[in-house]
Amino acid sequence: VQPVESGGGLMQVGDSLSLSCSASGGTFLNHIIGWYLEKAGEEREFIGRIAYNGGETFYKPTMSGRFTISRDHAKRLVYLQKDKLNPDDTGVYYCVSMEVSSPRWDAWGQGTQVTVSS
Repeated sequence: VQPVESGGGLMQVGDSLSLSCSASGGTFLNHIIGWYLEKAGEEREFIGRIAYNGGETFYKPTMSGRFTISRDHAKRLVYLQKDKLNPDDTGVYYCVSMEVSSPRWDAWGQGTQVTVSS
């Protein structure tokens, strides 16, 4: 299963962000889906993850309350959402996936650029 991100682009301060991640070549059933943010000149930072089947979520403590990860079985999508964007949210957002039995992420999406302009 290859994650594919959609959404992003140029946004304004105060806008709401909604990125989606779909599964190319299969479905996310029995997978855990995660999101990362890579800012310019920095390492990729884990935001959070969701168990696709049951919807259980876990966030990096510093990200909790800022981002929301959800999934829609009917649309076969996983979402990353954030309100009140600010320039510090600028970066490349990656969707990642792993089978529930896997010890590490199996696949990374190509990433989608989000630029928040003031």
